[in-house]
Amino acid sequence: MTPEYVLTMSCPDKAGIVAATTGCLADLECFITKTAHFADAETARFFGRMVFRIDQRGLSAEDVRAAFQKVADRFDMEWTMRNLSDKKRVLLMVSKGEHCLNDLLYRYRIGAMPMEVTAIVSNHPNLKPLADWHDIPFHHLPITKDTKQDQEAALMNIIEETDTELVVLARYMQILTPEFTTKLFPRVINIHHSFLPGFKGAKPYHQAHARGVKIIGATAHFVTEDLDEGPIIAQAVEHVDHTQTAEELTAVGRDVESQVLARGVRAVLEDRVLLNGHRTIVFN
Repeated sequence: MTPEYVLTMSCPDKAGIVAATTGCLADLECFITKTAHFADAETARFFGRMVFRIDQRGLSAEDVRAAFQKVADRFDMEWTMRNLSDKKRVLLMVSKGEHCLNDLLYRYRIGAMPMEVTAIVSNHPNLKPLADWHDIPFHHLPITKDTKQDQEAALMNIIEETDTELVVLARYMQILTPEFTTKLFPRVINIHHSFLPGFKGAKPYHQAHARGVKIIGATAHFVTEDLDEGPIIAQAVEHVDHTQTAEELTAVGRDVESQVLARGVRAVLEDRVLLNGHRTIVFN
């Protein structure tokens, strides 16, 4: 099967970018299967994503990169090109709540989530059996005020030793230090139990119930040093009403969180998310 490559780009907006980029691939007899572009009038930047095959016999991926670099230089472009069969290496982090982790692992197991899981890291030992069942290395790094710095150093060692490209906080209930998040940005994704902005802190669904909210939701976002304020990747809401208890809202919330996190992670794995300052461009 002929491999497909994904090429993403961003640059200052000007006339001729689409023609130059698609024309470059066409001149190399590459067959474009998907293309998406967006010009942001507010930031005056252009964003693009193309998926293509290399059909010309004897033409390598490096040949395509060398040819496209000339176009990139012309437009002052930041760009990447990757073989889609090279799955990104992902480390999953969790505390005690297993719903998001279990959902991601199920999608991973059936081939619906294009990633290689390098490890599961938790500050509690509870979910080690789930990791063992999937034959994934499990690392228990308990966190206290006195051990936080050392455990983050241990976590960074695991990330580096496993060549992890993306870290997913699948309901990991510890705040990462600004030093850690700054070093890894934008390689850490979190799921927040609110349609941000929303109820922060402990028991958000109980807070929502007490306030009589009519929608609850979840937000997947990149992690920055500003708690729960990183660039948003995906969001969803569900309508609720006065007849539902806090426990019923929590059950609805678990479903929304799992779906939104999976949607956000998959978009990043497929190179469909580009940063635009504090916002994101998310191609379909």
